[in-house]
Amino acid sequence: MSPVTRLLRRGIGLPAPRTPRVRVSRDVAVPMPDGVVLRHDHHRPAGVSRGPVVLVRSPYGRAGWVGLVFGRIVAERGYQVVVQSVRGTAGSQGQLSPFDEADDGAATVRWLVAQPFCDGRIATLGPSYLGITQWALAPEAGDALAAMGTLVTASQFRDQTYPAGAFSLDNALSWAAMMTHPSLGGRLVEAVRHRVQAGFGTVPLSQADLVAAGVPIDFFQDWLREDDPDSAYWAKRSYASGVREVGARGVAISMTGGWQDIFLPWQLADHAALRAAGARPLLRIGPWVHTTPAGTAAGIRDALRTFDETFGHALPDDGPRVHLELSGGGGERVLPDWPPEHTVEQAFYLHTDHGLGTEPPTFPTPDRAGRAPLRAVTDDEPGRAPLRSASPYWAGTRITYDPNDPTPAVGGPILSGASGPRDQTALEARDDVVVFTGPVLGSDLVALGPVRATVHVRAEVEHLDVFVRVCDVDPTGRSVNVTDGIRRLRPGTPAPDDDGTVAVEIELWPVGHRFAAGHRIRVQVSGGAHPRFARHPGTGAPLGDGRVLVAREREVLHDAAHPSHVVLPVEP
Repeated sequence: MSPVTRLLRRGIGLPAPRTPRVRVSRDVAVPMPDGVVLRHDHHRPAGVSRGPVVLVRSPYGRAGWVGLVFGRIVAERGYQVVVQSVRGTAGSQGQLSPFDEADDGAATVRWLVAQPFCDGRIATLGPSYLGITQWALAPEAGDALAAMGTLVTASQFRDQTYPAGAFSLDNALSWAAMMTHPSLGGRLVEAVRHRVQAGFGTVPLSQADLVAAGVPIDFFQDWLREDDPDSAYWAKRSYASGVREVGARGVAISMTGGWQDIFLPWQLADHAALRAAGARPLLRIGPWVHTTPAGTAAGIRDALRTFDETFGHALPDDGPRVHLELSGGGGERVLPDWPPEHTVEQAFYLHTDHGLGTEPPTFPTPDRAGRAPLRAVTDDEPGRAPLRSASPYWAGTRITYDPNDPTPAVGGPILSGASGPRDQTALEARDDVVVFTGPVLGSDLVALGPVRATVHVRAEVEHLDVFVRVCDVDPTGRSVNVTDGIRRLRPGTPAPDDDGTVAVEIELWPVGHRFAAGHRIRVQVSGGAHPRFARHPGTGAPLGDGRVLVAREREVLHDAAHPSHVVLPVEP
């Protein structure tokens, strides 16, 4: 065992290895049905000639962190590990077609179970893309698949790419640029990062890949075109329909996520599908972003525990299967299921004085006769259409979203860079962000579970984004983001009310956070968070084609007839 693996093992929190000596057969060729050859490294512990195999399918190569963490370290626990490069990466032939991994995954499983070193039992392991490769092969693997160790991932990536109709520009362009330069080994180096930053500001977006990577990227162009929820492109790359089947087969599954991970909402949708099928996956969520080392370590420990229970190295744990570590110093919770059953939904209403309270607003709403309904504005009508004069008694706050100076993203669930909890002071000082702040809390308030918001908006256009964020404000006034969500409005979706306003329903990231006594809860409302989400051009132009950027005004309403609010699941 090398000093590097010894340090890694200690960092992950694993006991002494069962088998410190591991032999590696490199560049093993596996032919696919279409003739393309994929290559893998086979990590075989000393003394193991036949047994279960842990399959890791990666687009980030087989050496470096992938080979050490998911190959060598796992093999030292006594398991054979096959680390395979997916099609078009790190020695495997063909062309990478992101997320289209079902056929190659199933063919690899068939090849493995036919080998003399495999006893017919397969486990899978890995985070993020290495996780979707697991879900891709799982439905077709049949009884050979015994266990899965999934970390910060989901069975489909489409909804993360277009959350509530917006486009995850930072995640999409950063990853596309990284994969165009395979020597980066799954990370953005500084030189490429500068080009990606320039790509974020490119108009139209169809040129962003050329700026960020120096070449057009076919699959990035696919993502710009294929934003329809019913797209055949994404249907081929979604494995959500097979999750219940996998759960019903009794596959042992561990799931690790972070409160500010990019995949958390959809990972929890997979958990719900597994539970509906009668499965008992091990779920762990902590105060982590997508790449937090502590989250990765926890996920590896849970996966290895699941493998040990499945393959007879440890007794099954029949205790509670949901383990949560809250942010804000909220401690840990061990629960029988998700979402928690002991919490109570509490609405926090936006008030006219920009306060935030648990009582609905009482400010009277005047007669709104004569107010114009929302109307569409297209690229053929780029001029700004100002809002009609509002009655002085209309309880609303006007803000203008200008895509030429888009509201920036500060922290939150982002793949790379400055993700997670961040100081919101500079952001909240901007004119295009409106904030509502609650009173000082007399005791701790713990929010744990799904979060949603309803924001009543009045605007003269039907094309706009609404972004909502919940923050924790400490006694010094420092505001830090806890959870957020976005929704892109399109003509008629949602339909306007009779008075021309729109009630915008937004699903925020699930939360596990303690708002400490002496702190305050704050809600931000704005028109975007760039470049985390592509800026809204202010017109109805298609995602990649918007060349005209138009500032648009909207009114966030908070009167008795338009009680904008956020609903938190609160522990009693």
